[in-house]
Amino acid sequence: MPPNNLGRRRALADAAIDLLASSGVHGVTHRAVERLSGLPTGTASNYFRSREALLVAAAERVVELHFADMDRAAGQHEAGDDVRLVDLLTESLLGAATTSRDRYLAIFELQMEAVRRPVLASALAGLQGTATRFTAGHHDELGLAIPREKIPALIALYGGALFTLVTAPPERVDREVVQGVVHTIVYGCGVPEDVVARNLGAAGGDGRGI
Repeated sequence: MPPNNLGRRRALADAAIDLLASSGVHGVTHRAVERLSGLPTGTASNYFRSREALLVAAAERVVELHFADMDRAAGQHEAGDDVRLVDLLTESLLGAATTSRDRYLAIFELQMEAVRRPVLASALAGLQGTATRFTAGHHDELGLAIPREKIPALIALYGGALFTLVTAPPERVDREVVQGVVHTIVYGCGVPEDVVARNLGAAGGDGRGI
């Protein structure tokens, strides 16, 4: 059975996250994680027998930190309406793209690696379901009028915005830019109905011309 020192386990996972952001998946080795965390040689392999196990631990740690951030953000807002949802998502995306940028670069590295590693893909798939339930719980607490069936779509839109903002040059990301993205997520693109109708007509009514 692996050792159960939570502090060391987190230190190793945090080091793996930093390496993912700076060097990519191939930079994550047991020895590199030990050097970065300042722990003795052999510690990482005692906790994580394989590189896959180490990558899974990094993914779980990233999501744990993300949920903690969501908890803090939700605690700063009272029950309300879509305006508060805009505020909530703006704070979340802005923090992710600035102060927590390395963390999300790491998770994108993991998601790409998961395409080639079924064990990692399975771990991330399970975490996606947890994220949906977690988000729904926060929406209930805040009284946000979003149907449960729409939450997966909201998460997908959030994820796309997150990737765009985190991978953009840092100097191009500020509160105004992020809030503009969030307004589009929450309220839609605002395309007038007559424009949509004209596009549908040009496409022969099936929408393929949009």
